[in-house]
Amino acid sequence: MRPVATPSGENPRRAIPSVERLLAAPAAQALVARYRREHVVDVVRDVLASVRRTATGGVPADAVLLERVAGRLAATAVPRLRRVVNATGVVLHTNLGRARLAEAAVAAVTEAAREAVNVELDLATGRRGERDALLADDLCALTGAEAGLVVNNNAAAVLLVLNTLAADRDVLVSRGELVEIGGSFRIPDVMAKSGARLREVGTTNRTHAVDYRAALGPATALVLKVHTSNYRVVGFTAAVDLAELVAIGREAAVPVFEDLGSGALVDLTAFGLPYEPVVRERLAAGVDLVSFSGDKLLGGPQAGIVVGRRDLVARLAVNPLRRALRPDKLTYAALGATLRLYRQSPDLTRDLPVLRWLTRPLADLEATGRAAAALLGSRLGDGYRIEVVASECEVGSGAVPVVAVESRALAIEHADVDPDRIAARFRAAHPPVLGRIHDGRFLLDLRGIFDPAELAVDLGS
Repeated sequence: MRPVATPSGENPRRAIPSVERLLAAPAAQALVARYRREHVVDVVRDVLASVRRTATGGVPADAVLLERVAGRLAATAVPRLRRVVNATGVVLHTNLGRARLAEAAVAAVTEAAREAVNVELDLATGRRGERDALLADDLCALTGAEAGLVVNNNAAAVLLVLNTLAADRDVLVSRGELVEIGGSFRIPDVMAKSGARLREVGTTNRTHAVDYRAALGPATALVLKVHTSNYRVVGFTAAVDLAELVAIGREAAVPVFEDLGSGALVDLTAFGLPYEPVVRERLAAGVDLVSFSGDKLLGGPQAGIVVGRRDLVARLAVNPLRRALRPDKLTYAALGATLRLYRQSPDLTRDLPVLRWLTRPLADLEATGRAAAALLGSRLGDGYRIEVVASECEVGSGAVPVVAVESRALAIEHADVDPDRIAARFRAAHPPVLGRIHDGRFLLDLRGIFDPAELAVDLGS
């Protein structure tokens, strides 16, 4: 519809309708029936304010204005958190939510979200219970720990341990382990917030047992070992092995705490994957406390888990900071279901998505790729070349950072369309499909694509 004309010399803004006039229209009443009235009024005001700022030669008709209102309301109704297809070649992608939950964990979260649950109620006695009692048996059985507790992520776990055991005292850390993880979060910064004092030992590339012993003193509260999960220092290097570090701690009666990061519960080499330290092995070596993430190699929800000596875990549990860091019932539900899979499932590669992704045979990837290429050909249009190519993927989230996992990908090219434009077209699809650009080609990694139809999305024109 054309804008409403205004007499020559008259201020065009005078023709802008009132909010009440627009809301009285049948089209507006239909919107009020669909959306909260106050929300519709706010959007109507925004649209009219936009017209007021830009009105020159005339004002759009009421019907046109209401179409704009309807469009904005529809846009605000779209969830901000949306499903995407992960074809990036990073299995545990931090920006995409890391581990996908097992179906058993999804079911547990759904039930906990829909119903009242005994998150802090002892059903045997009818009295108030402890959240960590929901997971204690499973954590101890899987790791060999005396006790364990859960907070909302591993950074919170490190913060809680340092604040509880080392506030206003020294914590010894090798300079080569002062890591920075995603989002510029650094171990020294977390330590400073905890109230503990950082005491660096050794050098960036070489730290020896004598360095730790020389730094020990009356103010030493803790020896911290940080698993360098997102990088490796190679070449002229030296590090103190765990058994010797434990011995140093025991000689000085100082606890040893390891921030293990990814926190594998099983030996990944049994599945043909690169080795990552296993929590049970670290505790068996004598470490007093170990912390790790729930949403990395463990394959569960975001959480920080601390396991180890019963007396030390008990001190963590009564720190007032603990309440600020505790997870909600949905995390306990998902983590509990995931831990039970580790104890009960006869086939973890079937039941745990992260292991299912990482252990898929290459022949399976190739078959999926060929089927997906056939479906994509008609959707992309003329001039596009699609082929299944060899590629490499990453575990992601700091796990096994220097070892790539062999994979397959769809390479998509067009003589007149650069890879960035192809990538943008896939990101604009419904649902968005996320790949990567490598050597001038747009790639869709197939390791996490089990159904070819996942890539055959509506790509528009």
